[in-house]
Amino acid sequence: MNIKLPKTTGILTILSRKPSIKADQIMKVMPEEIRATVALYMEGKIQQWFMQADGSGVIFILNCKDVEEARDIIEDLPFSKESLVEEQFIPIGPLLPLGLLLGDKRPE
Repeated sequence: MNIKLPKTTGILTILSRKPSIKADQIMKVMPEEIRATVALYMEGKIQQWFMQADGSGVIFILNCKDVEEARDIIEDLPFSKESLVEEQFIPIGPLLPLGLLLGDKRPE
């Protein structure tokens, strides 16, 4: 059986405060970080954004074709420049089992 992987349509990006970083270090850079992320949202680079329920960081769904593009965007943000956060990048795409409903006649 030949399984076709889904096309990457975005990058799930998780930014978490490093354990060694104190809240006051985050708050010092927060205004600059907020301005930068709002600008990315207005440019259409951030599709969705969420806060982690435990308050440890944020989750972005970025409109990017690959992890390298997402990494370039995130590493230009103040929190990343100041090495305040750990970064995770997960390529995401359409849910493959839904293709069964189409008889596997998916657009290329």
